[in-house]
Amino acid sequence: MKTDSLFYEIFQTDPSIVFDLIGRPPERNVTYHFASQEVKQTSFRIDGILVPPTEAIYLPIVFVEV
Repeated sequence: MKTDSLFYEIFQTDPSIVFDLIGRPPERNVTYHFASQEVKQTSFRIDGILVPPTEAIYLPIVFVEV
């Protein structure tokens, strides 16, 4: 996430901000992990992915594009 480093830092610090932006309350007592992942293809990178803890299989994975 070189071009969007400000957003990366913000979401890395507080992933719950993404839920505020999409108008959905974050799940209680769940801390998402934010990371920028590259998809195996010619330089295609998703800005970020919010991944819930492994024990919270009922929660969605959230893809972030800014």
